[in-house]
Amino acid sequence: MYIHLLIYRESEDNMVENLKDKINRLKKEKNAVILAHYYQRPEIQDIADVVGDSYFLSKYAQECKEEVIVFCGVLFMAESAKILSPEKTVLLPVYDAGCPMADMADYEDIKEFVKDYPEAAVVAYINSSTEVKTLCDVCVTSSSAEKIIRNLPQEDIVFLPDRNLGGYLAEKIPEKNFILWDGFCITHEKVDADSIVQIKQQLSDAKVLVHPECPKPVRDLADYIGSTSGIIDFATKSDAADFVIVTEEGIMHELKTKNPEKNFYVPGKTMTCINMKKITLEDVCESLEKMKYPITLDEEVRLNAFKSLENMHKLSR
Repeated sequence: MYIHLLIYRESEDNMVENLKDKINRLKKEKNAVILAHYYQRPEIQDIADVVGDSYFLSKYAQECKEEVIVFCGVLFMAESAKILSPEKTVLLPVYDAGCPMADMADYEDIKEFVKDYPEAAVVAYINSSTEVKTLCDVCVTSSSAEKIIRNLPQEDIVFLPDRNLGGYLAEKIPEKNFILWDGFCITHEKVDADSIVQIKQQLSDAKVLVHPECPKPVRDLADYIGSTSGIIDFATKSDAADFVIVTEEGIMHELKTKNPEKNFYVPGKTMTCINMKKITLEDVCESLEKMKYPITLDEEVRLNAFKSLENMHKLSR
């Protein structure tokens, strides 16, 4: 039985290596680059040319020289890349990898909502649909939001779709008046503050690193609040040995790679976004081989959405 298991594992390892070799060959043939978010599966992050958070990936997609972008993330990320670089082919290996938070902001509902605040700046988290971006003055990411909103002349800010990130920003920028849309990330929303307290009772020196998509009771327990890249940087630079990581567990791969001597804990049983985990190596290979699935956008809609993303890059400088 043990010998059969070893043979099976060796065969499986060979299949994975062959798949990686094929992906790398196809990538060269198609003049393609593979981008992956920190929440992707470890093997997807390993095969990617670039791994990062939403802001970094959107910037890289716009500036890269490759003609084909294989975006290993969710739909709004791939659409954002296409908005910024219409001349490039942007592929999303699994087309139904969506974002429930983005789906909570319906275009028609937002269109009616913003009519009540004509003097306000309409700010959309990048976790939103292309259509919703057309209604906004500027997009933000969790890493760029505070700087961008401080740079806006308007005092009133309509912020959508994430009420938790919006609430965090309202605390950071009390001189602005925030009107929040009632959306949220289902992965970050379910975090129980008590589970963090339980870890802290056993590891009193552990640093609690929290993504601002979390509810306020969780944020109030944080030693640091920031984006995925911010959390990685904090943990890497910190002298602490133990960390409670309160964001999607895909970030653990990069944290452990950069900090093998440190310990990382997730509150509760898991923090997994099923949409971020849909893409497999087989999907990436098939996407490159058959050019699946290309992002297509109506040009008028794309141009209207482009303004909000262009302003994001301008105002975050």
